[in-house]
Amino acid sequence: MTTVPETRIGGFAESEVFAVLETACRHVGVDASDAKLLRGHTNAVYLLEAAGAVVKIARAGTEVDDVRRTVALVQWLMAMEFPTVELLPVEQPVLVGRHAVTFWRHLPQPQRAVPAAYLAGPLRSLHQLPLPPIEVRPLDTVAAIRRSIAATTELPASDLNFLSARVSSLEAALAQVRYVLKPGLLQGDPQHRNALHCHGAAVLCDWDTVCFGPPELDLVTVEIHCRRFGYGRSHYEEFADRYGFDATEWDGYPVLRDLRELRMVTTNAKRAPAGSETLSEVRRRIAGIREADAEMRWNIL
Repeated sequence: MTTVPETRIGGFAESEVFAVLETACRHVGVDASDAKLLRGHTNAVYLLEAAGAVVKIARAGTEVDDVRRTVALVQWLMAMEFPTVELLPVEQPVLVGRHAVTFWRHLPQPQRAVPAAYLAGPLRSLHQLPLPPIEVRPLDTVAAIRRSIAATTELPASDLNFLSARVSSLEAALAQVRYVLKPGLLQGDPQHRNALHCHGAAVLCDWDTVCFGPPELDLVTVEIHCRRFGYGRSHYEEFADRYGFDATEWDGYPVLRDLRELRMVTTNAKRAPAGSETLSEVRRRIAGIREADAEMRWNIL
C-alpha cells in the first residue's frame, strides 16, 4: 500500500498551519473563513480578501525573536516613509504557541510581475538609509550556505561533497573581491516576487533576509532572477540603468553570482523532502552548476 505524503505548508502539516491561522485571526478580530493560500514553500502566506489583509505564518522552527526584529524593522521603515508593504495596526507578532504570525496590508495585484526596473529606486533608497535602531545581522553568505549543507538530508553524498568543495573555493575567491559601493542595509533577496505593484511603482516586501553588507549582493541577486527565471536580459538592463550601477560589468560579479546562486540552491536543498518536486529541481540546478551552464532556466520553487 502506497502512503501519500501529507501536504506541508511553511514546514507545517496542512491541518496544523490552518489551526494556527484561525487562532491568530481570532486574536486580532479578523475573519479567516475566506483564507486563500498565496505561498507555502518557505513561510505560509494567506490572503484574507474581505479583511484586506495578508497573514504570514513564520516557517515552523523560526525563532520568535527573529520575527520580532522583522516587525521592528518594518515599523521603522514605515516611520521613515520608505516604500514597504505596511503592517496592519495591531500588536505584532501574534504568538500561537511557538509560532509567530504577522498581519500585513493587502495590495491587490495585477497578473503581471513587478518589472525589475521598479526595484531600482526602492533598493537605492534602502542602501542609502542610516542603520536602524535595532539589531541587523551582518551579511555572511558563506556561513549560511554551510549551515544549509549541514542541514540537508536528502541529497546524495556526491552532491553534498560538490557543494562543500564549491563553497570553499568561492570563499577563497571572495577574499579577493573589492567592492565599489558603500556598505548599507540590504533587502537580502530582492526579486520580482518580493515586491508589489503600488500606484504605478513598487513597494518592497518580505524582510526576513534583511542584513548589513555590500549593495552589490542585492544587485547581483536581481540579475540572477532576471536570467534564471525567464524575465530576460532587458529586464535587468532597465534595472541597472535606473539604479545607476551594472553589477555584471564589475570584476567581482562572477564570484558574487556563483555564491548567491549556490545559496539559492542550498537553501532549497535543506527543505526538500524525499521524492519531492523541490528535490528534483535542486538536483537539476546542481547538475547545471557542475556543467557551468549559467543560462539554464530554473523553475520557481
